[in-house]
Amino acid sequence: MISAREALQAAAKERILLTDGGWGTQIQLRKLTEACYAGDLGLGHDQKGNNDILALTRPDVVTAIGEAYLAAGSDIVSTNTFSANRISQADYGAEALVADINRESARLGRATAEKYEALDGRRRFVAGAVGPTNKTLSLSPDVNNPGYREIDFDELKDVYFEQVVALAEGGADFILIETIFDTLNAKAGIAATLEAEAKVGRELPLMISMTLTDLSGRNLSGHTVEAFWYAVRHAKPLTVGLNCSFGAAQLRPHVRVLSDLADTLVMVYPNAGLPNELGEYDELPDTTAGLVREWAAHGQVNILGGCCGSTPAHIAAMGQAVEGLAPRYIPDVPVRTRLAGLEPFTMAA
Repeated sequence: MISAREALQAAAKERILLTDGGWGTQIQLRKLTEACYAGDLGLGHDQKGNNDILALTRPDVVTAIGEAYLAAGSDIVSTNTFSANRISQADYGAEALVADINRESARLGRATAEKYEALDGRRRFVAGAVGPTNKTLSLSPDVNNPGYREIDFDELKDVYFEQVVALAEGGADFILIETIFDTLNAKAGIAATLEAEAKVGRELPLMISMTLTDLSGRNLSGHTVEAFWYAVRHAKPLTVGLNCSFGAAQLRPHVRVLSDLADTLVMVYPNAGLPNELGEYDELPDTTAGLVREWAAHGQVNILGGCCGSTPAHIAAMGQAVEGLAPRYIPDVPVRTRLAGLEPFTMAA
């Protein structure tokens, strides 16, 4: 069998691929009680809202959501591990279970992917989801002390390393560092993944996804889309893209910028529009699908999916909307010295 990287790249030459949609909002729809989250683990904290721990206490829920996305047409299913790291799990007193949560969530994803591959022979992939944590390496949480940091690079790298190794052990094909609001956090995740490859003895291709915090097209650490790409391109990611924060309508100009720059696959998975006054998402599947179809029609994307508020119905609608459209052609970018501060800098030839 060819490697996961080669298989995804080959499939992406044939058609526009689909990843999955939002997990948190799908879990919320199930109205689980605190007892459902807590199970019989005996943790001292209230576990309601700890979505990641469901891999241990309600694996049926995790499997059902993954299967719903694959049934809707997803080629990639992500693990339910956005907050399955030592920092985030400390809020629930579940730090000791981080490796178990990630390993089991990846195992559930692997079983689901293999089940659907067996039905039609089309290979499905598992992306180990790594969220940004609630810490930032680039910014101080204390407005009176701009030099203060709650965490340093090596500590965050170790946090990511623990998670990534467990995801790999559970069977994840790729490591998806997503919703990146701080580029330096992403670099810690990249470093951790490279170290994890040596630990587990196989390649762990990276999927890297930035989130914008304002309509000017910057993340929280101030990087433009172009500067962000130059900051992470050295990692040779399998995909680079955008997710969360905004709906497809607001992401349009930034997708175009990234598509022109990146000499790798572009994966974009927006929210289902902007949330309403109650924090809920009202954008219907056909609306989202129509918006992302514009990107596909202009040859700007290789992989599409959804983030907050999106459902299996959104993914199915996207699949129908882009069926028959040619995937984005990866550009042959001229060799230049390209550097990144908050703004990009390209050294003239």
